Amino acid sequence: MTRDPLRDVRPLIGQVYAYVAYRIGAGPDAEDVTSDVFERALRYRTSYDPQKGVPLAWLIGIARRVLADRHGLDARNVDSEGEPPAEIDLGTDLIVSRLTLRQALETLDERSRELVALRYGADLSSRDIGKLVDMTPNAVDVALHRTLGRLRTMLEEPVGTRRLETSAPGSYPKG
Repeated sequence: MTRDPLRDVRPLIGQVYAYVAYRIGAGPDAEDVTSDVFERALRYRTSYDPQKGVPLAWLIGIARRVLADRHGLDARNVDSEGEPPAEIDLGTDLIVSRLTLRQALETLDERSRELVALRYGADLSSRDIGKLVDMTPNAVDVALHRTLGRLRTMLEEPVGTRRLETSAPGSYPKG
């Protein structure tokens, strides 16, 4: 008997939304994609195989397909003018930090952005990420370590010398 992947759906909704928001930005578009994910999950819940991974990994796989359907293979389409959800009260420093981080993330190549979204947006383990993107857990850890190092370097540069606007995707800032 197959375990119901949607038995405890409340935390899964938040995690899927967080992943989608990492990919396309928070707001109505991310909510729509999340809804589509759970609509498909309900329709295909009998296809879930617990031996292939945890329910969240299955849902993230569905989310990746929904994003590809809606936004093409490059599911970036970040709405830079989107507003944060109304219930979040953001101070100016936090807004600047988030915009700087978003800008830094946009300089990464597609694979690196996807790995960051899966790890920190969806909170998946290296093992689960590896299954989704066809990498070994060790390769996922190494790629994430290198990506975080590049991000850290970009974010630690003094604001006047930051090259986030002009860096080619996936390139390292000069310094």
